[in-house]
Amino acid sequence: MADSRNTSRDALVLLLASALTVQVWAHGGEDHGDEKKSTPAPLAVAAVNTVNAQWQVTFIEPALRLPDGSVFVPKSAQRQLALRTQTAVKGEFPRTIELNGRVVGDPNAGGRVQTFQSGRIEAGPKGLAVLGQRVSKGQLLAWLQPASSAIERGSQQSALAELAAQESVLERRVARLRQLEGNVPQKDIEQAQIELAAFKKRKGVVGASLGREALVAPVSGVVSAANAVVGQVVDAREVVFEVIDPQRLAVEALAYDPLLLAGLAKASAPVAGGVLDLSFVGIGRTLKEQAMPVLFRVELPKAGELPALAVGQTLKVLAQTSERQSGVAIPVGAVVRNAANESVVWVHGSAERFISRKVRIAPLDGHTVAVTDGLSGGERVVVQGAASLSQIR
Repeated sequence: MADSRNTSRDALVLLLASALTVQVWAHGGEDHGDEKKSTPAPLAVAAVNTVNAQWQVTFIEPALRLPDGSVFVPKSAQRQLALRTQTAVKGEFPRTIELNGRVVGDPNAGGRVQTFQSGRIEAGPKGLAVLGQRVSKGQLLAWLQPASSAIERGSQQSALAELAAQESVLERRVARLRQLEGNVPQKDIEQAQIELAAFKKRKGVVGASLGREALVAPVSGVVSAANAVVGQVVDAREVVFEVIDPQRLAVEALAYDPLLLAGLAKASAPVAGGVLDLSFVGIGRTLKEQAMPVLFRVELPKAGELPALAVGQTLKVLAQTSERQSGVAIPVGAVVRNAANESVVWVHGSAERFISRKVRIAPLDGHTVAVTDGLSGGERVVVQGAASLSQIR
């Protein structure tokens, strides 16, 4: 049965090949008196490539680069390359400036955990906090055992024991006065109670100085830095943990020309995994690295989540100003580089022909650019698959 199927398939291939490669004679070869005999004109046809298991015939139509630099791409190849085009729109757009920036934490949604004194790090009931751990405000991250000499500890314990003895004497005095209530002035009883409460507070303060210091989270968020291990000895004011809210970040950019900052409104920053939308917050009036710091707040996307960011990460900020510029707006993915490292776009000239155009561009935001030279508007520009067209030879 399998041999008969293979034989039938081979016969079908031969039949199709012979039918498609036959030369068609356009009413030639017949004698009509004084008429000249017509020359047979063969028709160009595609060659059969393969026949699959479902007996479907597949044709190959290669994409070619033409002598004038344009490329011929058949419809079948266009579908394989997933080419998409879009009409270029000409108009007036905000002028954009590029600034170097870095990601910083929102000071209202982040904080540091520092030590008040030197000591040794000890783990809490659930261990030390680690990187990426989500914590809530007031949560214990670690213990700090204060560092003190034997003489200092002895002096503190002696003072605590003395306070405990005085507290015991005062408690007995208050108890006797209560028994004599009505026979002694009420003010004496109240004075003894006040002295007892004051000694209890004093004893508690001295006792706390002998105990461990609790290192707790200042805000709710995620641990972004952990600089502690069990048994580590740290100095006073040393940063042990840092906590940030990954949904509340900011970008600090540096502007070396203050004149360019007039009329800042919004900005964007392309990063791996997407584009950040930024809103302008303010400009610092104290130079930082010989430049004016500009603060932007990272806006949460309406759908999805923010791309992965890290505090201290550097990025390029595209800030829009109040000035206007004319150009043709196209997506960033439509601009590719040719062999000479020049910016080009591919224009859909006809159904199966694409033409490369050298262009000059100016960024608008992280999603689009403005073509200031090379396009007049109204052209069908390839916005998806442009890099594949550049590789056709």
